[in-house]
Amino acid sequence: MVQTRNLLQELLSTIADFRPKFRSDKDNTSITDLSKNLLGVDDETSQQRIGKLILGKYEQLDEDEKKAFFQFLTDEMDLDSHAILSHVKDYQHHRDADSLSKLLDASEPLRQDFLRRLNQVAGATEVLVNMRADLLRFAAQDKHLKIADLDFAHLFTSWFNRGFLTLQPISWHTPANILAKIIKYEAVHAINDWDDLRSRLQPEDRRCFAFFHPAMPDEPLVFVEVALCKGMPNSIQTVLDERDENLIGDEIDTAAFYSISNCQRGLSGVSFGNALIKQVVSDLAKEIPSLKHFVTLSPLPGFAKWLQDHKEHLSQNITDQIEQAAASVLEISDYSPLDKHSGVLKSLAAQYLLEAKRPDGQPVDAVARFHLRNGASVYALHAGADISDNGIKHSYGVMVNYAYELPHVASRHENYVRDHKLEASKQVTQLLSGKTTSFFSQTAKTE
Repeated sequence: MVQTRNLLQELLSTIADFRPKFRSDKDNTSITDLSKNLLGVDDETSQQRIGKLILGKYEQLDEDEKKAFFQFLTDEMDLDSHAILSHVKDYQHHRDADSLSKLLDASEPLRQDFLRRLNQVAGATEVLVNMRADLLRFAAQDKHLKIADLDFAHLFTSWFNRGFLTLQPISWHTPANILAKIIKYEAVHAINDWDDLRSRLQPEDRRCFAFFHPAMPDEPLVFVEVALCKGMPNSIQTVLDERDENLIGDEIDTAAFYSISNCQRGLSGVSFGNALIKQVVSDLAKEIPSLKHFVTLSPLPGFAKWLQDHKEHLSQNITDQIEQAAASVLEISDYSPLDKHSGVLKSLAAQYLLEAKRPDGQPVDAVARFHLRNGASVYALHAGADISDNGIKHSYGVMVNYAYELPHVASRHENYVRDHKLEASKQVTQLLSGKTTSFFSQTAKTE
């Protein structure tokens, strides 16, 4: 029965992933000419017809043609700077609504009107999100194309604001095409197969939630996986490999968010995680009154690189030993060579999270920035918490609990946004007392 279900799921997900959304086989007009035509018509019927043709053409473009299309959007749908200057002078002279309206119209690139008209086509939003994913790829190599991306980002921030999003629980009974995407999009701890997915969704002490947008009902935007525990988890191996379905309701005191994955590359820069965590915390607190602690079990994705890049400012002997031990762990698939460095690793990880800063005063670690900005605190560090290959390569096995303490979330968020002030528990700050250098406290603002 399980094998039949798995095969059906795989077939359904394959059909869903490769079905074309639009067709334009019978029209020979180029995509650039169609784009100009779209801006030149005002009736809705013509806009719908041309918009469908453009979206169908785009889905058939090869890589070179896509890049040429983005160059067209960047260069030929840009602002008219001369018109803007003229309208600025007119507004300075008249200071009335009419002159201001003309200035505002001139200050908006044609790209925004073009994208809005495209988005009026049913089913267009998903194509536009994928279009921006392509644009980001090209813009990484050609910075000039970032001009066009500013308009995508501006519009997506409005189209995907929290008011339009719906929170849905993901369970083993969720439609197969969506489950297939949960496997595909998991970005923190890989889901190896359908049985692995079932072990994360089916047990009573597991939860998963995702945000969806009504224009993309079959595409999760971001999802979070949660383990319901008695006590705070200190190892991802324990979370993924052990289940306790015999927990009595009032024994569950901790909700551990162990994986948060953004699903749509085209929505980079549009923040969902903050709202997702707050909504899930609120919903779980209502569902399970015994919950007292809301924490994460998070990776330190830049920790190993940070140590390697700054070994000259630390104890090079120690960092070399850690690197050698990590290489040995990867070779023999046994964490024991790093065991003896656990205390030093936790002390260095405390420095990394609390003292290593970007020029703007925020932590260098992206995951730390996300949770601290959301109002969490750095609660506990654990060595040997992720002994997967990725865990060893990126963080030497160290993981961190960020704590969302509900009475303090709002004030900590405000303090972080205003002053980049971060909160840490006593057990974490005490780890700094064993550090071998004060380099990072001296150079935090200039690194």
